[in-house]
Amino acid sequence: MYFGHFAIGVALKACQPKVSVWPIMIGVGLIDILNGIFIIAGLDIVTPDLKALPYLYFDLTYIDWDHSLLMAIIWSSLFGLLFWRKSRRTAIVAFIAAISHFIVDIPLHNSDMAIFPTSQIKIGMGLWGSHPYNSWVLEILFSIILLGYGYVKSRKEGINILPQLVFITLVIIQMSPWLSPMKIVAKLGNPYDYLLHGVLVSVGFIAPSLILILLYKRSYSRVKAIN
Repeated sequence: MYFGHFAIGVALKACQPKVSVWPIMIGVGLIDILNGIFIIAGLDIVTPDLKALPYLYFDLTYIDWDHSLLMAIIWSSLFGLLFWRKSRRTAIVAFIAAISHFIVDIPLHNSDMAIFPTSQIKIGMGLWGSHPYNSWVLEILFSIILLGYGYVKSRKEGINILPQLVFITLVIIQMSPWLSPMKIVAKLGNPYDYLLHGVLVSVGFIAPSLILILLYKRSYSRVKAIN
């Protein structure tokens, strides 16, 4: 899952409007931010595969240091602890944001998420492999529901998040089976393929998260200006 994670962030922010937006938006992408870093470092292994639809074009050969159940819990807990002194609520929401990444990946991943690093027991219902294009549509529908909730809930608080929704819509279009940059990267050959894949995975979550954070700050600042 990709853009669906940002939709979760929008829904979480709407549900917890008093919690700072950046632990939420960085949290929902934390596991993939680490995944990109670990791929570059050689700890995780991905293999180019132009049949790996709908938008990844790589097989996730070994991603245990971030996408295993144990490590997802550990990374999410550590992320939540960063905010414990500031606010227990923020810490809990940050943990939920981070662990949600692993949970919602389960239906899509192709049995490549281990219980713990090096475990032979793998998790993943494999919708990417069995229904690649339908899984992309399913992720869109999933996102629409969450974004719709976020929009309605935010409007009740007097917050307009329409710019955020427009931005995520552009992200959905860009990360489609036809426009995904990963298809180009998969054709580059070793070592450029996996190195650039790692860079795009991390940046692909950091950059949109920062944009959404700025959009939220603008939305809230406008409300303060009016009041």
